[in-house]
Amino acid sequence: MTGSVGAPAERREGREKVSGTARYAAEYPSPGRAQAWPVPAAVARGRVTGVDTAAALAVPGVVAVLTHENAPRLAEPDDPTLAVLQDPRVPHRGWFVALVVAETLEAARAGAAAVRVAYDAEEHDVELTASHPGVYVPEEANGGYPAVREQGDPDEAFGPSAARVDVAYRVPPLHNHPMEPHASTARWDDGRLTVYTSSQGAGAVQAVLAGLFDLPKERIVVTAEHVGGGFGSKGTPRPDVVLAAMAARQTGRAVTVALPRRYLPAVVGHRAPTLHRLRLGAEADGRLTSLVHEVTTHTSRIKEFVEQAAVPARVMYAAPHSRTVHRVAALDVPSPSWMRAPGEAPGMYALESAMDELAGELDMDPVELRVRNEPDVEPDSGKPFSSRHLVECLREGARRFGWAGRDPRPGSRREGPLLLGTGVAAATYPVMVWPSAATARALPDGTFLVRINATDIGTGARTVLAQVGADALGVPLERVRIEVGSTELPSAPLAGGSSGTASWGWAVHEAGALLARRLAEHQGPLPEQGLDARADTRGAADAESAWARHAFGAHFAEVAVDTVTGEVRVGRLLGVYAAGRILNARTARSQFVGGMTMGLGMALTEGSTMDAAFGDFTESDLASYHVPVHADVGEIEAHWLDEDDPRLNPMGSKGIGEIGIVGTAAAIGNAVHHATGVRFRELPLTPDRVLAGLLDRRAPNDVRTGPAGSGSGPVRQ
Repeated sequence: MTGSVGAPAERREGREKVSGTARYAAEYPSPGRAQAWPVPAAVARGRVTGVDTAAALAVPGVVAVLTHENAPRLAEPDDPTLAVLQDPRVPHRGWFVALVVAETLEAARAGAAAVRVAYDAEEHDVELTASHPGVYVPEEANGGYPAVREQGDPDEAFGPSAARVDVAYRVPPLHNHPMEPHASTARWDDGRLTVYTSSQGAGAVQAVLAGLFDLPKERIVVTAEHVGGGFGSKGTPRPDVVLAAMAARQTGRAVTVALPRRYLPAVVGHRAPTLHRLRLGAEADGRLTSLVHEVTTHTSRIKEFVEQAAVPARVMYAAPHSRTVHRVAALDVPSPSWMRAPGEAPGMYALESAMDELAGELDMDPVELRVRNEPDVEPDSGKPFSSRHLVECLREGARRFGWAGRDPRPGSRREGPLLLGTGVAAATYPVMVWPSAATARALPDGTFLVRINATDIGTGARTVLAQVGADALGVPLERVRIEVGSTELPSAPLAGGSSGTASWGWAVHEAGALLARRLAEHQGPLPEQGLDARADTRGAADAESAWARHAFGAHFAEVAVDTVTGEVRVGRLLGVYAAGRILNARTARSQFVGGMTMGLGMALTEGSTMDAAFGDFTESDLASYHVPVHADVGEIEAHWLDEDDPRLNPMGSKGIGEIGIVGTAAAIGNAVHHATGVRFRELPLTPDRVLAGLLDRRAPNDVRTGPAGSGSGPVRQ
């Protein structure tokens, strides 16, 4: 073994990215390439009754205008959001009703503005409430989780509990907003389709396009070599790649479709709003007697997607009586989808905030409350954990953070107009592994080539997989080259669910180990074409496990709340994780810190509102949807335990891309409560919302309340 795994190796594609030579989906040149610009629907529900394209076609440079009347016909997709320009229906505002193709991007944009669309508008409903008459319990939530799980009698156990918390939390709609918008370039040649796309999985795009255009997969090549972020929104094909392929077929030219950022919230998925009700009962010693987590969310009318936000409560704590329920209302809204740590991010915010409230009711340290409710086995399945070091994360985080010196009284620390506070929250994320194939080749010049259709979405996958290959081969890292991001390579699953490296690395390890054995047996010089080995982990990676496999972590936050402006500043964030073997210390820290930064945005700045009258997200770009900037991010520390878990994959690794976001928002919210004595139960904690809560606290006899949904509640000390 060379010791490559675990080393802080630099990203292999770093120089290409900073020098601008890395090609993204909209940057692949092709002779005669055209540009296209979509036209979004201007009503929230209804039908297109007419499209006047004359003015658009008169714009200099416009080549064609595709509508439902002339666009190529597609086979019915499994994902209804991809049935673009196939019929006159408008299921929600922003649904694409036309596509303008032109010689230049500017001409395409001007042509799109000139298209005139007539509608037969219908009444629409976009407002989610827990009591909405259309709310129902689905069969399952995202990921195939049962919508309802119940053990014992939680209602009966809740009543006589020594300490009880019955609270409601709300997480607003959230949007992925990757730096590189969704973009695709498509070209047809003699019945063969070539696509460059910004996607988390080229194989998934190939399979979908094959079905839509009734083509054998072998006649489609999809490349996703460099991807400028996705956070789940590029996990499966989106309308851009379908529109590009349709326009290329219609015009006989290569066509690029790069979606304008303002259109993304309506067509590439979003984190649906979630309304949470938590009821926790505990004995006087802090041991949970009852745990109920009920979630209500929305989905679109064309595709059911149910955020699995109550699922983490099935994993975290030992409670003899529990119930977790998902409810959903189908509304005239864009289809929600995956966003970093779907389910876990909003679900753990609510659960860990409620646990903090319970600690207050018990007058118990919130770290100790979590430790006291550590389960022996996974509560939901009864399976033993392959490894679970949450308590160690909490203890190590508390030590590093200086938690022992904390005054537990809310509002006890003040510096001028600033109230200071600290908070803690736990985090979890499941271990997911899928079958992959990979090849490894030894070349006569002493180098090695590893090939796999993995996708590097900015996580450093190229680098880490090269490290895994080098270790399996027993050679220095610099002698291993790697190719990723194309359907011409051995098949591999998409980059999602923090499963990428665990899945791809398994196949790379097996291919490298097999090649090493063949080389040991080989006599004489290598043939000119080299010596190959191939591995496929089907039947092993997807085998049923007898173990409950999860990563865990602990988040600590320190905040300062300005009593004059209501502004919250996070001075310190600290995370400690137990995520198996860390394969690259440099890229791992980047992933943890990136997740924590996204969690900071979730807590303080990110949030979207649905305009009831227009049926549209009002925060549709980065001017109105506020992500954290450098000035918002203070000191962030990410640490991890050396966790040895042989029950995962040959590397002993767990996913790390998403667990960083999971507990951050709750830790910050708990710190704000500790600073102010006010419990805010709706995100984000914007200055207006915080200031209203502070004003209410100062006037306890005033019957006024904060703004609707402000979430400020009674002080529990």
